[in-house]
Amino acid sequence: MKHQRNILIAALLVAGASSAFSQSGLTRAQVKAELQEAIQNGEIQFGDRNETLREIYPSRYPAKVQQPGKTRAEVRAELAEAIRTGDIQGNGDRSEPLNVLYPHRYPQDASTQAAAKPLS
Repeated sequence: MKHQRNILIAALLVAGASSAFSQSGLTRAQVKAELQEAIQNGEIQFGDRNETLREIYPSRYPAKVQQPGKTRAEVRAELAEAIRTGDIQGNGDRSEPLNVLYPHRYPQDASTQAAAKPLS
């Protein structure tokens, strides 16, 4: 009886795992193609080191193309906007941004202001 129960549990686990894999929407050929690409790019983890082959042997793989970053002016403008709208973390233990902690101190977006105005 115990053996039959173990077989049933194993069958249910396999069925659940296979249905989870089938829900990803990828075909077998697509998965194989992604695996081949990851192998060629050195993105497969190797052993117990928790590093990819690209990290262990960087000279064996082509350099990754770096996306251009933001300029100093763009970063400063983004920070100024975040400060203006309160979309930054406050000091202390609370994880909410300042515009959530103190909504009366910061401007609301146009859709919120329109919803807040009473109809006359």
